[in-house]
Amino acid sequence: MQKTSKRNKQSVVSCEEPTILPPDKRKRESQENFVDVLPPEVSCKIFSKLDIQSLCSAAMTCKSWNHAIENSDNLWKNHCLIVRAVCQREIDCDRGNGYSWKITLLRNYWKSKVKQEWLNGKYSNIQSSSSLPETSMYPMDADTWGEILKAELER
Repeated sequence: MQKTSKRNKQSVVSCEEPTILPPDKRKRESQENFVDVLPPEVSCKIFSKLDIQSLCSAAMTCKSWNHAIENSDNLWKNHCLIVRAVCQREIDCDRGNGYSWKITLLRNYWKSKVKQEWLNGKYSNIQSSSSLPETSMYPMDADTWGEILKAELER
């Protein structure tokens, strides 16, 4: 009989509404998420140490991290300025057109990778367009192709 009453008690407990966490446990759980506890400037400083891929992954971790990352234009600015070393004209044009640092980075990141490979001579010995790896190509404007052609002619 005691076993039956224990089962009934357990089933009743499991069917009830979830209990509200006590304040001390809530505090411990919120401390696990530094974005909720630390000032925004400190969280931003922590996120600024991440590379682009890690930053994008962190933005998908939870809502509070996503909000902190997506709403901090300075996080994207630092990475965008690195890309600017290769795509100065493109970055300056996008910024002049009013794009945010994040959008500017998204518009130019892969272009900068391909452009850097071309400028470093990775594709200097390609004999035809069919020899180019499709997966690493990115659409570029005529001015960008002009810069690449100029670099090829100078080799």
